[in-house]
Amino acid sequence: MRKPRVLLLSEGFGTGHTQAAHALAHGIKKVSPHVHSRVIELGKFLNPTVAPLIFTAYRKTLSVQPKLVSLLYRTQYNKSLNGFTKLALHRIFYTQTAQVIAQLRPDIVICTHPFPNAVISRLKRQGLKIPLYTLITDYDVHGTWINPEVNRYLVSTPQVKGMLEDRGVPSSQIQITGIPVHPDFWENGDKVKLREEMGLRNMPTALLMGGGWGLSFDEEHMKALASWADRVQLVFCLGSNQKMIDRMKEIPCFQHPNIRILGYTREVSKLMDVSDVLITKPGGMTCTEAMAKGLPMLFIPPHPGQEEENCEYFVQAGHGRIIDSADVITNCFQKMCDEQQQGTTTPRRNDQTEQVAAYDPTLCAQAVHDLLFPATTEVTAPSLERFKAGITARPLSGTRLPL
Repeated sequence: MRKPRVLLLSEGFGTGHTQAAHALAHGIKKVSPHVHSRVIELGKFLNPTVAPLIFTAYRKTLSVQPKLVSLLYRTQYNKSLNGFTKLALHRIFYTQTAQVIAQLRPDIVICTHPFPNAVISRLKRQGLKIPLYTLITDYDVHGTWINPEVNRYLVSTPQVKGMLEDRGVPSSQIQITGIPVHPDFWENGDKVKLREEMGLRNMPTALLMGGGWGLSFDEEHMKALASWADRVQLVFCLGSNQKMIDRMKEIPCFQHPNIRILGYTREVSKLMDVSDVLITKPGGMTCTEAMAKGLPMLFIPPHPGQEEENCEYFVQAGHGRIIDSADVITNCFQKMCDEQQQGTTTPRRNDQTEQVAAYDPTLCAQAVHDLLFPATTEVTAPSLERFKAGITARPLSGTRLPL
């Protein structure tokens, strides 16, 4: 009997869109082990030479001209991609998408970025019969996400659902699922044991992250953080920002036994488990992972656009604060040190009954199961051992795309 197939399409503008796709694929595998899922960054797959150049240019523009990116985001905020733009995207960048779909033969397509979403929508207008689901990976809705060919939108919050309804999307086509996170983030690990396992001290710990492209803190603030190193353990997770990693390793104040400087790592779940606070820019994926862990957050002032909307949501929901002055960090670190001296700790937010219903990390994967199998609510549960180990992703490579 042919097993159900789910194709998740993303793009490499930032890391969050693809990260969400992989997280959902892992979640689907946990909830429905008999379902096959594949994740493709479509532009990179079809154009392996040109796509990295475009992504690098985007990244540089975001770093050097954030106001320009903000202006483009705001001026196009309420606009869907027009027919000419969709045609241009397809002809220039996504010409072979129909062949990919024909070879993979998925039962459903889920898009986690507006570009493949627009391309599949265009193919549906031309006769493609596969259901299209759109997973919006932020706590806001830009107009480019919206296409009439989308069968259902999977969204983060009731507020996002309301934004779509205001733009004419029927309520019946919107489902509140939360942004998916990898099953590693579905439970909390033992803080003390993991600190020992990772070679960290059992003391107040702050995790500093900036997403896959690295932390965007200025050097003065970084040195202020380093001044706490005798009392607060600092773990810097700088992603692919190799220049900052090399620079920090040369600055004397960061050569401290209580400071750990990391690049890209697959141990983010464990790093959140060992930490008492996360300091980060308000990217949708990183903050959702911290929310799943119940980890309090402090936010670096956001870039204009999606980050502003994400930040507003998490602050209003009580999951964190913006670092609008040095006192925010000072007060947070002092509280952690006081709690250590008193032998008390602030409970994780997901340990509090009233917070459990706020975010269910299993909900998005369960929603996809129910879309694939609408006549049954049966879920095949994997063993506890498999849950604890997680499930390793197998990215697509080469020209053949077996599911």
